[in-house]
Amino acid sequence: PRVRDRRAGYQQSLNVLGHVKQVNPNVLTKTSIMLGLGETDEEIRTTMQELRENDVDVVTFGQYLQPSRRHLPVKEYVTPEKFEEWGVEAEERFGFKYCASGPLVRSSYKAGEFFLKNMVREKKKEREEAASAAAVV
Repeated sequence: PRVRDRRAGYQQSLNVLGHVKQVNPNVLTKTSIMLGLGETDEEIRTTMQELRENDVDVVTFGQYLQPSRRHLPVKEYVTPEKFEEWGVEAEERFGFKYCASGPLVRSSYKAGEFFLKNMVREKKKEREEAASAAAVV
């Protein structure tokens, strides 16, 4: 049993993400990690570090669900609290611009929408802080 197509491995994915940033550093890159296959916390942290070394901007975490008997079985159902911890760690410790993390999150699960809302919120906060600082002077 396999999780994905054998022609698309981890290193190849990292190489593609890194190449995109070499070609155009302004392009936002995103990838997804499915949890529940027996991975350790250290493996997840190592993966996040390697993604940031390749300047990946956005990461999503979701629960792996076995699509058929021909695929690998679920080893663990990750708690919503643990998904929340991964989201915080991705952004605060590793510096991802955005992280969607939850049991029902999928690779494209509103990631663009959430990212844009977050960027708008950050820009609004920056404008408000600049206006507040200008009012003090």
